[in-house]
Amino acid sequence: MLGNFVYCNPTKLYFGKDSLQYLNQELPKYGPNVVLVYGGGSIKKNGIYDAVVELLKKNGKNVAEIAGVMPNPTLAKLYEGIKIARGHQTDLLLAVGGGSVCDYAKAVAVSVHCPEDPWDKYYLRFEEPDCPVVPVGCVLTMVGTGSEMNAGAVITNQETKQKIGHVFADEAIMPRFSILNPRFTLTLPHDQMVSGIYDIFNHICEQYFSGEDDNTSDYISEGLMRSVIHSSRIANQNPQDYEARSNIMWTATWALNTLVAKGKSTDWMIHMLGQAVGGYTNAAHGMTLSAVSLPYYRFLLPYGLPKFKRFAQNVWDVTPEGKSDQQIAEEGLAAMEAWMKELGLAMNLTQLGVTEDMLETLADLTLVLPGGYNPPNREEILRIFRESL
Repeated sequence: MLGNFVYCNPTKLYFGKDSLQYLNQELPKYGPNVVLVYGGGSIKKNGIYDAVVELLKKNGKNVAEIAGVMPNPTLAKLYEGIKIARGHQTDLLLAVGGGSVCDYAKAVAVSVHCPEDPWDKYYLRFEEPDCPVVPVGCVLTMVGTGSEMNAGAVITNQETKQKIGHVFADEAIMPRFSILNPRFTLTLPHDQMVSGIYDIFNHICEQYFSGEDDNTSDYISEGLMRSVIHSSRIANQNPQDYEARSNIMWTATWALNTLVAKGKSTDWMIHMLGQAVGGYTNAAHGMTLSAVSLPYYRFLLPYGLPKFKRFAQNVWDVTPEGKSDQQIAEEGLAAMEAWMKELGLAMNLTQLGVTEDMLETLADLTLVLPGGYNPPNREEILRIFRESL
């Protein structure tokens, strides 16, 4: 491995069927005022809300709520949450939901005691907080983002149609604890399940397709990708298979808790392309990634051919005999495409409501990040979007 790095992840994880009870160990560590953060109300239908509230009351907490956090949390919703959290003088933000709810709670956490506008400070200037950060805990009900064990928070500005993620450097912004009960994910609709699965897979890919050294992180990534592929096929046929869903949940956490990024330059351009689409159309995050992935990777393949060849052989079991490196690499992407179609993912932007006349704006909204084998220019971004229609 080349380069120097520091690794620290302070999030404590509680995993398994009985993990919710560990709230009894965590809640006494914080003050009396808790803000419960959740989404559209599914946790009230499946009983998770009642179970969490019972534990909060048992631990003597004064509870306020931020309800209705949407899949792509908006800036307007962030302002609303900041007001509620300030008014309640919150000691802990408890996010109960998927990655968007966890992301949102972290965005509120860095903003409650901040006198500046959070959009300008954190999402346009990408500054770090210089004020106290409210602790966050998570009870996960949907997997994919890895938000339960990282410091990332994505917010969408509906007025400007910008969807921007900020991965904060301060480890204090990571959740202090996260509860991972795979049973909580079993009631998800199929499209949300597979959208989350592809988000997991793509997180690994975005870190894997960078660098040229012999890096332990790549070996870990290949194992995680193989696990996702195997478990996703089982879950796709039987969404109630607990073992498959538990493996998917655990892999999601390790895909983006910064471990496999160590020693890597990383390439987050598929996320930048997908977030531009998501900010403009409000489409599901994982589906925006799947719609642009293959055109992007076919664009990138000539610049990172050795890694794409390795991907084909070590992840998709492509046999190399009698084939050129190019043929091996392309066969790997073909295997990936077949798997994506098997899951029922969005394979093009047209499925998400994108039309030709939107592409220029989407190209303007796409941030270009360094780190990959060939960061695209605007003309190349536009071509990738066209090939994604």
